[in-house]
Amino acid sequence: MGSLQAVNEPTVLTPYRDEHLTLDFNRQHVTLDTDRLTLTRKEYELLALLVEHAGEIIPRETLLMRVWGYGGDIRTRTLDVHIRRLRKKLGGYADQYIETIFGIGYRFQPWRAPRFLPTQTSRPAMAWGA
Repeated sequence: MGSLQAVNEPTVLTPYRDEHLTLDFNRQHVTLDTDRLTLTRKEYELLALLVEHAGEIIPRETLLMRVWGYGGDIRTRTLDVHIRRLRKKLGGYADQYIETIFGIGYRFQPWRAPRFLPTQTSRPAMAWGA
């Protein structure tokens, strides 16, 4: 009987956290900076699937099958509409997080700080034409 309970126990997943986004898979809770995002069930499932496979390109067909249960023969714009809604809710971070791989699918990119910080260089004043 103990092994049956172990099979039915929910899997505990480590939350995703970066500088701006937190996704708690166990509580299905998403926070952007300090604000909780209100997502529909499908928006959450789509974002969670992308985050679970961060850095990987996930083909459209796979996303449609895993989130909506649609087979490859179904033609729909549902995925594009949900991606657009997610991007709107992610605001200024949308382009950083969700990348479109044209003709293939989508990829979640974890937040990364700018590679190069602008440096303050003091240049000597130069007189033009003097």
